[in-house]
Amino acid sequence: MLYLLANQKKYVQTVFTSLQELKVLVRRSCHDSRDHMIIARPNYCFSKDYLTCSEVTMDSRCVGESDGLTFCLARPEDYDDVMAISQDIYFGNDYLPHRYHSWMTEPGRVVIIARRDRKLVALESGLLVDGGETVVVEGLRVCPNERGCGLAGVIQRFVDGYMKKVYPNVKAKRLTRGDDPGPEKLSKFTLLARRAALSLWGDSEGFESFVSGLKEKLDVSDESKRSGPLVPLKDLDALKTLLLDSDLSSRLQLPGGAIIQDWQPLKLMESNLHILARRNLTWFVDGSGGKPLFMSFHTPPYPVPFNGGSLRFNIDLYGTDTSLAKKALTAHLNSVKSEIQGLVLVHVYMHQSLWEDLKQFCEGHDTVKQLRDYWEQLFLEKSYNDI
Repeated sequence: MLYLLANQKKYVQTVFTSLQELKVLVRRSCHDSRDHMIIARPNYCFSKDYLTCSEVTMDSRCVGESDGLTFCLARPEDYDDVMAISQDIYFGNDYLPHRYHSWMTEPGRVVIIARRDRKLVALESGLLVDGGETVVVEGLRVCPNERGCGLAGVIQRFVDGYMKKVYPNVKAKRLTRGDDPGPEKLSKFTLLARRAALSLWGDSEGFESFVSGLKEKLDVSDESKRSGPLVPLKDLDALKTLLLDSDLSSRLQLPGGAIIQDWQPLKLMESNLHILARRNLTWFVDGSGGKPLFMSFHTPPYPVPFNGGSLRFNIDLYGTDTSLAKKALTAHLNSVKSEIQGLVLVHVYMHQSLWEDLKQFCEGHDTVKQLRDYWEQLFLEKSYNDI
């Protein structure tokens, strides 16, 4: 009996020592470099691993640590910190100041921030689309004094791992970007398409005469008279029929077989109609027959930081008919000219074959001018099996 008691006491002491050592390790893993506690709950702070959404509580949004960074799910109260690292993003065309708070509640969206010594240093977001098969990554940014040091790659790898863990059915990662990263970086992705972009800018007071000038050009154009009319598309059932038409992609030469709504690529699937419905888009479609040869849409104008405060207006054109493209551009500009104020940036995304003709169509007006020379929107994809 004494032998059994002695061994039981020794076992209890061993377990107690192991628990104490585990407690020390947990506390060390949750301290920052200044030895202050970041999170006092071992379940929420860990190294090189990921939590599922059900494990992240309202009290703690920490989802992992890696490379000296603490990663957390973004909150509304992080807005000021996010804006502080967003200087000069997208040449002043940054959409996030306007959309950040809506991102906090958007279904299927995950926004992750990275902190070093409690300072927010990076952000990236992923939106689940295509019926849960695809993650569209957006919003990548790094604080100015850490750009060019590899931090973007660190948060990208973490977000990839997190999305794979939380959404195991995801098959692909998709993104769009407005610059050519070079052959080395492009080799890591499949390049699905390139779209041309025409950028215009001007004061809202000048858009009235600009649009009037475009209408006059259409009235005297022989090609415009030969093409059919463009009509607004407001009926949701008609929109559904249009987008789910199996021939639409080849007929309109859709980039990568998808539509890219304001930089978000979406397959032609019924599940994506809910995403489009949230965007409050204005649609126009070729009304000459049952099989349209052209469609287009625009987002409502929204504020961006450009030149101390401007409005950004995005138009997406699909199809290759030049005459219909001109009509669509004019129709979209005409539909918002009474709503815009101050300085306005207009970005028109289209098939590459349309760019030169649309550029010339918009020339000759002092009030609205070309903002940038020819540039492209790249549509990239990567299989999650390769991540």
